[in-house]
Amino acid sequence: MAVHVNFLNRIPLLAELPADLRERLAERMRLVSLPRRAVALEKGRVDQGLGFVLTGRLQGVDFTLDGREAGLYFVGPGDFYGELTVVDGLGAPEYVIALAKSELLLLPCADARALLLSHPVAANALAKRLAARVRASISQRSVLALANPMQRLAAQLLLLAESGAEIAHAPTHQELAIMINTTRETVSRCFQTLFAQGALERHGTTLIVKRREALQAILSGDT
Repeated sequence: MAVHVNFLNRIPLLAELPADLRERLAERMRLVSLPRRAVALEKGRVDQGLGFVLTGRLQGVDFTLDGREAGLYFVGPGDFYGELTVVDGLGAPEYVIALAKSELLLLPCADARALLLSHPVAANALAKRLAARVRASISQRSVLALANPMQRLAAQLLLLAESGAEIAHAPTHQELAIMINTTRETVSRCFQTLFAQGALERHGTTLIVKRREALQAILSGDT
């Protein structure tokens, strides 16, 4: 079933497209509601299209050789996922799961590919997203190479707070645990230490880095 074109206006990649094109894309899209922990993108499939998040929050995940879940990236409202399959036609390299109840717009692969080939604005936005995820993946590998969980957590928090002191909609302890390859209990203990040191404060779902130098000291092994 086609979706209302107003939904597309909430997606930055689509909002700048000509009105007639948005109307045509809306006719090709479908609206999907997912409960928490449902799979939005299945690893290996090639026919799932380009997904856009209207509400909720998703996470790209994969599994290590010993079966542990590894967090890769987050997808929030206005963002999109599934772009690799659209670009190269191969199977998705990871799963994308819903961290909360989410509403998504799905555009079939053929339509998404045609959009990218005919509209430089959309292609440029997708290229920037791919570049950002490659950079994030390189940074994440550096985090995972660190010796102990406290160092990995400090490094991850510094990455999340790269653009300022606040981490809005901060990941849960479980989400951080799968990002830094440890347990939720270990992350909770590390947070207790960081709160006690005054390095962090929490206000609702926002984490505030109060003492960046304390995280840097942990990262460098000085404490």
